[in-house]
Amino acid sequence: MYQTFDVTARPEQGPPRLAALRAEINSAGLDGFLVPRADAHQGEYVAPRDERLSWLTGFTGSAGFCAVLKDKAGIFIDGRYRTQVKRQVAEEFTPVPWPEVQLGAWLKAQLPSGGRIGFDPWLHSLSQIEELSRALEGSGIELQQTSNLVDAIWPDQPEPPMERVQLHSLEYAGETADEKAERLAAELRDASRSAAVITLPDSIMWLLNIRGGDIPRNPVAHGFAILHDDARIDLFMAGEKLAEVEGSLPSIVTRREPEGFLQAISAIKGKVSVDAGSLPQILSDALGDRLVKSGDPCALPKARKNTAEIEGSAAAHLRDGAAVIELLAWLDQQAPGSVTEIQVAQRLEELRRRDPALRDISFETIAGTGENGAVMHYRVTEETDTMLEDGHLLVLDSGGQYLDGTTDITRTIAIGSPGQEECEAFTRVLQGMIAMSRLRWPKGLAGRDIEAIGRMPLWLAGQDFNHGLGHGVGAFLSVHEGPQRLSRVSTVPLEEGMILSNEPGYYREGAFGIRIENLLVVQQAPALNSSDPEREMLDWRTLTFAPIDRRLIVTAMLSADERAWLNNYHAQIAQKLRDRVSSAAQAWLNDATRPI
Repeated sequence: MYQTFDVTARPEQGPPRLAALRAEINSAGLDGFLVPRADAHQGEYVAPRDERLSWLTGFTGSAGFCAVLKDKAGIFIDGRYRTQVKRQVAEEFTPVPWPEVQLGAWLKAQLPSGGRIGFDPWLHSLSQIEELSRALEGSGIELQQTSNLVDAIWPDQPEPPMERVQLHSLEYAGETADEKAERLAAELRDASRSAAVITLPDSIMWLLNIRGGDIPRNPVAHGFAILHDDARIDLFMAGEKLAEVEGSLPSIVTRREPEGFLQAISAIKGKVSVDAGSLPQILSDALGDRLVKSGDPCALPKARKNTAEIEGSAAAHLRDGAAVIELLAWLDQQAPGSVTEIQVAQRLEELRRRDPALRDISFETIAGTGENGAVMHYRVTEETDTMLEDGHLLVLDSGGQYLDGTTDITRTIAIGSPGQEECEAFTRVLQGMIAMSRLRWPKGLAGRDIEAIGRMPLWLAGQDFNHGLGHGVGAFLSVHEGPQRLSRVSTVPLEEGMILSNEPGYYREGAFGIRIENLLVVQQAPALNSSDPEREMLDWRTLTFAPIDRRLIVTAMLSADERAWLNNYHAQIAQKLRDRVSSAAQAWLNDATRPI
């Protein structure tokens, strides 16, 4: 199995580790230390060696940080994790609602007389330190770069990952590494930049058409890269990782030892493009006034999937959808009170693993029933494993990493006979998902301009959810990919080829959760008879195909257009996947996709 269900952190482990860290803080002459969930590459996902936040606090969410002072430890978490954090951390850690409460304001309130706050300059980006420094101006609080104090007290810290890198076939990539490098180098020349620094692992993987295994569930390898304006690439990566592919890398690539990266940065002549959001502060110091904030050069080209990537993703979704249908058909044959969350996750992985193109799941499967479904990023363990009982809703959020694409799908499933309140909330979530799926919008709009469409049915009922409506998704890369998002804070215009999730939800803490998610790709919208000929419009192509539970739909709440969309979607599922599933699943599929 790719997924395990062991307990990775316990609340009672936090207090003694916190005491040990405070001893290090005192020895260093500091008043506090910042513990982010980040590594030197500044991606969203980290290897076990870099799980410092989880090791210290017990919190296992994918975003957040801890500010440890001598008498208080604030753990900053956003709306996705405010239920989860209560379960995972000891009372010595104080949850802080973030970003509503900013770190600078919190530090000033806790240290009114000032103080010295240490941080590891490899683990904090240039933009983070700039923002925090501005917030602390005039407060008497100083930021001081230090070695990592958590590493000093972590006796069994895992070794750095050294998984082997594999080539990513041109069949799936659709463009050679040389072509990508020359295209990006031309942009550097046009902007009078001599080089660009790249730290994000998925950007390096995309640029060089390689894939790795350093981070669970994400096919990336740790390394750094410098792209020069003549399209040469210096790749700073351990030779052990590249042992099987180094002779097959393009001639423009020169491998160098990672230990030489900082020195190489210091030696670059001319202006250097960087992404302030992912450049570690220590590299900013090394670049000085040569630094130009212009973003990761790979970010937008990677987000704009080419034809090969889109069609590969579409093919992967059909095979993945067949596995999900087999799971849903199997689950419907199980009596309430006979199956647990772990058994559902295991069964779904077994079905996905029948596909020879599967390389991993794309994240730990979320299988939350009853009140566990209200924990947005719930991870079932052997200790929390819960039976699916009559009246429960099961939130099943899962995906696969296939050679030709990355999938991410959520379905909420009725166990037995749920109540009317649950069904009405589910229908509102479905209405939001349909509204976004049907949307046409003028080219140039960003995620923040259209995200409310998916929330409106919930808002009309005085309800909402504390996560974005959607995130970008890679092509056999990270399941969370930027810079595109369906979020009220996203200013990046949506462009053709971008793949995003569409996943409204509703969560009642202590009771139930609901989420429905499809992946969509942005495409040019066909012209209508009434179209303004001078206005370009975009719309969506749906990639995900698996039935939505009709038993949870209050049909009377749906408009005629909403019913038509759902019936058409279910008809497409039946047509595309009937011949890809077993005879038993075919019978289930025929019933699950009947018109309403």
